[in-house]
Amino acid sequence: MHEAQPEVGGGDVVVIGVDPHKASVTLEARDTREILRASGTFPTTTPGYRAMIQVARQWPRRIWAVEGARGVGRALVARLLAGGERVVDVPAKLSARTRVFDTGHGRKTDAHDAHAIVMVALRDHRLREVVIDEDLEVLRLLVDRRDELAAARTQALNRAHRLFAELVPGGAPTKKSVTQYQALLTGIRPRDGAGRVRRRTLAEELTEARRLEVRVKEITAEIKAAVLARGSHLMDLPGIGPAGAGRILADAGNVARFPSRHHFASWTGTAPIDASSGAHQRHRLPIAAALREIRRAKAEHAADAAQRSRIGQVEDEATRAEVEDLVRREQELVAGHGDLRFSGLVTVTASTLDELDAACAATEAAAAQSLCEVRRLVGQQGLAHLAGAVPLARGVL
Repeated sequence: MHEAQPEVGGGDVVVIGVDPHKASVTLEARDTREILRASGTFPTTTPGYRAMIQVARQWPRRIWAVEGARGVGRALVARLLAGGERVVDVPAKLSARTRVFDTGHGRKTDAHDAHAIVMVALRDHRLREVVIDEDLEVLRLLVDRRDELAAARTQALNRAHRLFAELVPGGAPTKKSVTQYQALLTGIRPRDGAGRVRRRTLAEELTEARRLEVRVKEITAEIKAAVLARGSHLMDLPGIGPAGAGRILADAGNVARFPSRHHFASWTGTAPIDASSGAHQRHRLPIAAALREIRRAKAEHAADAAQRSRIGQVEDEATRAEVEDLVRREQELVAGHGDLRFSGLVTVTASTLDELDAACAATEAAAAQSLCEVRRLVGQQGLAHLAGAVPLARGVL
């Protein structure tokens, strides 16, 4: 779904604010003079939906304002659009602000949420009308399905590696591909009953991993065709394949909904945050996540120190330096300075999955020797590139 500018205004236009949930939806309808026309709660069943539409049909000129049209309200929005209704997306942040600053006690109930939603839709004419983009919807479904299958394949291989550790003394030296595991399995002939069950379970896990591997390849080919059909040049960037490009396009949606490239950078979380007080103006990066990470690390160090004290160990200089660095970083963040960290995206390519696993293992070993932390991205390459590089290549979408 993407969004276009609606035409709100005129004599008898009625805006229906909807607070959607899994089991029910609560609505409040008001005209452009903000006069209450109707309110109520309906179950998310077929009879409940028909009753809600029957109430809305008394206003020929109506617009639905749904909170979270791209989230929890996606199913309701799809039904409304299929029925020819007009729908605008109300961000939860706007409705929350309206509810907090409205008159009254400001409690969060479904009725108050619906009231806040309809008031936002009546007063904020910058809301976007939701329109179904079939190509993007198909792309989103394909990318989500590929991520699920890739994660399932990884889990199957992890279970296979655990079973190898139980069957073979010392286990498999490193995590291998399905083909390598199957070659190792041919030489295992356990004699005991538990070993034979482990071998049979291991063979089933490898068969499942192979099936998932084939399906992932098929969906990746579909994603590549869908990305190329949209005319995107994202795959021209080094390190961006079909899965990454599909994820970026599906999550970003129609980029025309962003007023400028700066709004897009803010949406990705890579834009500096304005902070000013009087004549002092500055820009800072979000520090909440950095503070949480620092305090979590401090808690771990404190727990380790207590354990060392109980068993009589002495804190070494390296640990003391790490704690001092954490304290210094926390002090700088509290003082308003940004937390900087150097990171990069490492792309490993190979002609086959076996060669790819071997190359990844070599890269991880080299990183460990260099005291660098690396993490494999399974279905997250697009998000990583979106956060780290896309704002620098704004013209590729």
